[in-house]
Amino acid sequence: MDQVLTRPSELRTGDNNHRAYAELLRRLHDTGYRFVTPTPATHTRVVKRAGRERARSLEDVLGWSLPFDPAVLPTGIMDALEVAEAIDHGPDALLKARVRVSSVHDILFVHSAFPTLQADAVFLGPDSYRFADYIAAKSRRLPGSRILDYGAGAGVGGITAASKIADATLTLADINPKALVLASVNAEVAGVRHVAVQASSPSQVDGPFDLIVTHPPFMMDSDKRAYRDGGDLYGARLSLDWVLAGVKKLAPGGQLILHTGISIVGGRDLFREQVMARLDGPEWTIDYHELDPDIFSEDLDQPAYLEVDRIAAVGMCITHAEAGTLESEGSPRS
Repeated sequence: MDQVLTRPSELRTGDNNHRAYAELLRRLHDTGYRFVTPTPATHTRVVKRAGRERARSLEDVLGWSLPFDPAVLPTGIMDALEVAEAIDHGPDALLKARVRVSSVHDILFVHSAFPTLQADAVFLGPDSYRFADYIAAKSRRLPGSRILDYGAGAGVGGITAASKIADATLTLADINPKALVLASVNAEVAGVRHVAVQASSPSQVDGPFDLIVTHPPFMMDSDKRAYRDGGDLYGARLSLDWVLAGVKKLAPGGQLILHTGISIVGGRDLFREQVMARLDGPEWTIDYHELDPDIFSEDLDQPAYLEVDRIAAVGMCITHAEAGTLESEGSPRS
C-alpha cells in the first residue's frame, strides 16, 4: 500500500488551532512550566483530596485537569486555549481544559485531559517516561537517521529520539488523527523535522528506517479504546504484530525499540516466547528485559485478568545486521 502523507493542516480543524497549541507550548516553556503525569490511579486519588476542588495554578489547570476560573491563567495562555477550542464550560462558571501538558526530558507535550475516556484520547503517562528513558539508553545516535514513531500518540518516542540525533527526519504514524495533530504540534515546537502519516499498520508506511520506536497499547480493555486495547494474547497481540511488521521496514543496521506491557501467565512471558520464535535468525540481535515487574496491579481485579500473575513493563531492542555481516551461528539473544 502506498504511503499516505498527511500534512498537519489536513488533520486539524484549522490552522488557527495548530498555531494556538504551538503558542500555548511556547508560552508555557517561557514560564518554566513542568508537570510529570502520574498513573490514572494516582491522579484520581490526588484530585479527590480536600482543597482540590478547583485550580489554583497552571499545573492544576493543565496538569491535574481541575476546573478553573479564567483569572487563574495568564492572558496569553487563556487566549491560546480559547483559539484552540480547548476549553469546556462547567458548573459554577468554572472552565476545564480539554488538554494536559506534560514535560518529558525537558520537552513539553500536549495531550488529552484527564480522565482519558474518549475512544480517540491521546494518552501520556508513566509508560511514556520509561519509553523515553529506554530510547535514550539504547538508540544509536547516527546523524541523518530516518526515524519512524509508529503508534505515535503524543509523539514522545519519536521526538525524544529525533531531538538527540543531528539532522534526523521523523515520521509520526498513528491510526488516530487527533494524535497526529497533537504529535505534530509537539514535534514542531521541539524543533524536530517531521511528517505525519495516518496508518493502521507499520506496513503502510514507506521505509526503510534506521530507527523505529513504538509503544503499542497493551491492556485487555473491554471498552476497546484504541490507545489502550492491545488485543488477544493477553493484550500483547498488537505488540507482536507491530514488531513483526516493523522489522521488515528496518534498513541494514537499523534498530526497532519497543516499550510495552505484557501479562505474565503461569510464570510465562508469552509475548517474549512468540518474538523469539518468529525472529530466530542470524539477521537479528535482540535485547529484552523487564523495566518494571509490576504495573497496573489494579487491573488484575478485572475478569479478563483472572489468569494473569502480574503485568510487567518490558523493553526490547531489535537490531538488524549490517549488510555483509551475517554469521551462520545465529544472532545473540538476551
